[in-house]
Amino acid sequence: MNDTLDYMRTDPIYRAGNHGKLTFSFFYAFSENYILPISHDEVVHGKASLFSKMSSGTMEGKFASMRAFIAYMYAHPGKKLNFMGTELAQVIEWNYEEELDWLLLGFETHLKMHEFFKDINHLYLESKPLWHDDDSWDGFKWICADDYTQSVISFRRINTSDQGKHDEIIVVCNFVPVTRTDYKIGVPYEGTYEQILSTDDLKYGGSGEVDNGRIKAEEYSMHGYDYSISLTIPGLSAMYFRYVPPKKRAKKSDTVIDVTETAEVKTRKTAKAPAKKKPSAKATSAKAASAKAAATEKTSSENTSAKTADKSENTASTAKTTSASTAPKKASKSKTEKTAK
Repeated sequence: MNDTLDYMRTDPIYRAGNHGKLTFSFFYAFSENYILPISHDEVVHGKASLFSKMSSGTMEGKFASMRAFIAYMYAHPGKKLNFMGTELAQVIEWNYEEELDWLLLGFETHLKMHEFFKDINHLYLESKPLWHDDDSWDGFKWICADDYTQSVISFRRINTSDQGKHDEIIVVCNFVPVTRTDYKIGVPYEGTYEQILSTDDLKYGGSGEVDNGRIKAEEYSMHGYDYSISLTIPGLSAMYFRYVPPKKRAKKSDTVIDVTETAEVKTRKTAKAPAKKKPSAKATSAKAASAKAAATEKTSSENTSAKTADKSENTASTAKTTSASTAPKKASKSKTEKTAK
């Protein structure tokens, strides 16, 4: 990382002329398995801490440059090594006779740098494109390596273990304190690209003014790719974008319907079974009146029959009573006649 550190020591005004130091490591990055060390040897013997190596006119610029450098390093092929104290943005170089400057966490800017390291460490572990293919060109593809006039680089990190899923992260870095608006880069697929990290985020001590969110790719060729996206890149920042595939559309049915034949069948059915006509309101009313009259007549007939039956029953009962009353008299008369004889 010596070339890259030299680049970060250079004043942003002159970085365009030293752009090769930023990209030179990729010429040999895949010839061996590498570790990217920011070791103790880089922060002792008058070499200054990593934070103090950052060249910028202000303290805010130093913090921004350091975050951009770390994001670039984490996206660079190779395993990472950070020496203790880097996560605190320690100002003075390491002293083996003393402990780290833990008191720095009492300052908001240093505490936010510590938060940034925590988040990017977790993101790195959870994102296979950033580490799965560190030793092969299959896991890395340039988008634009030579935009030295604007000091911007962009590239892809690819996870080849999940074939067909397009699991990859787009990395864009801006190493000068000038915001790039409507900055277009080529991308390989249609769909959406979602911003998952910005070193300029407010919670890390950045301005927080830019959030690209989700960006839909346009069918506009650039940098050798069929599609492109338009970004706003804050000064002295790095951004990660994750590819989001488009949703799959439901397949159309292959069945072909003969409209003429369907209409003909429908016509035949209609002809064979004509719809019954609904009765008119007048006919319905007459039918209801007739039914009511029939019901009344039936009720009257039933009442008359019931009365006749009751009358007959009463007559029969009277006759029976009379007959029973006459019979003893006849018997008495016969007995009298028999006595006289």
